[in-house]
Amino acid sequence: MKILIIEDEARIAKRIERMTRDFFDKEVQILLSDSVENALNTIEKQSIDLLLLDLNLNGEDGFEVLQMVVAKSFQTIIISAYTDKAIMAFNYGVLDFVPKPFDANRLAQAFTRYITPARKSEQDTQFLAVKKTKTIKLIPVKDIRYIKGAGIYTELHLFDGRIELHDKSMESLEKLLPAEFERIHKSYILCWRETDKLIVATGGKYNILLKNGELLPVGRSKYKQIKHKLI
Repeated sequence: MKILIIEDEARIAKRIERMTRDFFDKEVQILLSDSVENALNTIEKQSIDLLLLDLNLNGEDGFEVLQMVVAKSFQTIIISAYTDKAIMAFNYGVLDFVPKPFDANRLAQAFTRYITPARKSEQDTQFLAVKKTKTIKLIPVKDIRYIKGAGIYTELHLFDGRIELHDKSMESLEKLLPAEFERIHKSYILCWRETDKLIVATGGKYNILLKNGELLPVGRSKYKQIKHKLI
């Protein structure tokens, strides 16, 4: 597991590194960066799993980094004293916002959210970012009908019929999306308000009929939970 810490104060960076190693039992590779330029270069050259980002980097705005990497496959945790930017950060799809000053327990809480499967965000993510050639495009979450797993990517199926590719996995997106999104199958996450009814097909297969007439498969392990929710 590879973690990048972007923090301009060496003392705080070392403290975060120590707490990170303590939490992950030292089975982790940690990279350190102290500026926007160095951070973006590192992200370009390294394949990381988790980003820990400060929002004030020697006077530079850490949001420059966030806006460039929100479409990447890894998760991001903000560690910053700029708590007034927390809502904006959650809107961009960060996993957690740890306010400074912080202690080991608060940082561990953020790490626990990272390693815990299918835990919904306490804040509503407003956008998912997708890469478009040399730009980043923000897709409003309210425009997403359902999400489909597509190999190493996920497909965002929008209400207007468009499909956008996203780099984050189904498991990563499940942690970020608001509670109205439901995992109905290993390959599908559905905006629940689009559900019409549950259909039992021949051969013991289950489907959900959407309001637009589409049929999506329901996993056997999800059937009872979904049936109860539709009652």
